[in-house]
Amino acid sequence: MSVQRRQSALDKPASRRHSDKPSAKKKSSPSLIALVVLFYFVISLSVVFLNKIILSSAKYNFPYPLFVTWFQLLVALVLLIVFSELGKCLIPPYEFDPAIAIKIAPLTVIYVLMLVFNNLCLKYVEVTFYQVARSLSINFTILFTYVILGQKTSHSALLACLIVFLGFAIGSLGEINFSWSGIIYGVGSSAFVALYGIYVKKSLPIVVHNEYKLLHYNTTMAILLLGSILLCSNEVGAIWQNLAAYNSTKFWTLMVLTGITGFGINISVFLQVKFTSPLTNTISGTAKSCLQTLLATLIFQNTITTTNAIGIFLAIFGSSYYSYIRYREMISK
Repeated sequence: MSVQRRQSALDKPASRRHSDKPSAKKKSSPSLIALVVLFYFVISLSVVFLNKIILSSAKYNFPYPLFVTWFQLLVALVLLIVFSELGKCLIPPYEFDPAIAIKIAPLTVIYVLMLVFNNLCLKYVEVTFYQVARSLSINFTILFTYVILGQKTSHSALLACLIVFLGFAIGSLGEINFSWSGIIYGVGSSAFVALYGIYVKKSLPIVVHNEYKLLHYNTTMAILLLGSILLCSNEVGAIWQNLAAYNSTKFWTLMVLTGITGFGINISVFLQVKFTSPLTNTISGTAKSCLQTLLATLIFQNTITTTNAIGIFLAIFGSSYYSYIRYREMISK
């Protein structure tokens, strides 16, 4: 489960909740902040690279994104229940009230589509282009914020969106292994990431603004919903027919590890919100995107053309500029 998609969803509402407690931020030592940022880097990069290895590497080539997503959600739910029992002073115990679940159901539908489209995008595009393919989430956020919430956006933020769109267009033209499927899934993933952020804001009051309770409901219902879709697809039959090819301890260990890192994304987001500032989040997110692109060229031997490099730069720069503008607007209020 990708970091980019969950962070943008949970960071905004959580950061507002904690913004009224600046003393907690001031008490954070530089070493603690560095550890939190490092944890975010490791977890976020691990999710992307592990998913790419599972879905389309020559060694495993497990082309079943629905099952991969469902399995990772299952691992995350098990970990969530375990941590809820072991750390009741920090995490509320697991709960599931059908009445509350019905109210959160729209969020779950968007959440499942976001995760599935994200893994489908990662399956069809190179990791170096992955950041560009999903960069339009900012543009969709502005669009949906205006259409659904009626909130207007500053001219500076709109300029940042234009830069992101130019980066997306130029990067697409320069991509050697261009895939229309990857582009479509990337745009779809961006749209659902934007919708998810908006619906998280609308859903948090239902669970008394408790992110962990929201995870309880969202993860549980996502497993049920995606499981139903999975049974109606041809993935289960295809996996069963080729089960011998995936009868490897290393493969299933990798699958479990990916689920663990997917769960770790939530923890890293909560830690960043609690111990760092929004500006630190922006800087670390930009640095992570650059490092992800660099590591992808080394690990997967992805070729980057000049046009592709310009597109990647513009997409990352535009995203960073947008985050900086939003940060300035937040502290000015």
